[in-house]
Amino acid sequence: MPGNNGASLSRAANAPGKKFLLLHVCCGPCAIMPTVRLQDEGFSVTHWFMNPNIHPLTEYLRRREAAALCAERLGVDIEYGDSAWDITAWLRGAADRDTASARCVYCCESRLAATFSRARQTGFAYVSTSLLYSCMQPHEAVAATGEGMGEEYSQNPVFVYRDFRKDWQEGIDRSKTLELYRQPYCGCIYSEAKRYSRRLSRLCV
Repeated sequence: MPGNNGASLSRAANAPGKKFLLLHVCCGPCAIMPTVRLQDEGFSVTHWFMNPNIHPLTEYLRRREAAALCAERLGVDIEYGDSAWDITAWLRGAADRDTASARCVYCCESRLAATFSRARQTGFAYVSTSLLYSCMQPHEAVAATGEGMGEEYSQNPVFVYRDFRKDWQEGIDRSKTLELYRQPYCGCIYSEAKRYSRRLSRLCV
């Protein structure tokens, strides 16, 4: 079990009564409704963009810009885990997972693990993720992983589970109003290949 971290004590001491929450964001559009709903519940939300799964690097940078714009327009702080982007390391981690479902679970679990670690290091009492918003993600696996890690960390930080999927269409509408970049595929090189595979198949006949 992870050890104690003084950062959480200092953050709480500097603003007693505030519920500081680190929200892992996979992209700008998916971050909108989780942020709005969590703020409605009284959480002080900070975004954390940490997504080493996004390939190629040009796509990562474009989504990073959209995440920054989203945070600016929602009026929240954002932090970045840019040093985690390592195409070789990510592909090695996914290499022995031959099915799309296995890779997706690995991808979500690894980012949640990093979010818990980051929250502990930087003094956030709560964590959540915009992965809970997307209808395209393995929702049950994300929820179970978050709950399990909350237990592992003895609820410091606490995982805040919410089913944000009910806000799916509203999130789409708001992302268009905010003029955020909406990506054409999930993120990894496997999902990119699936997205454009029909173009290749037409060339192979």
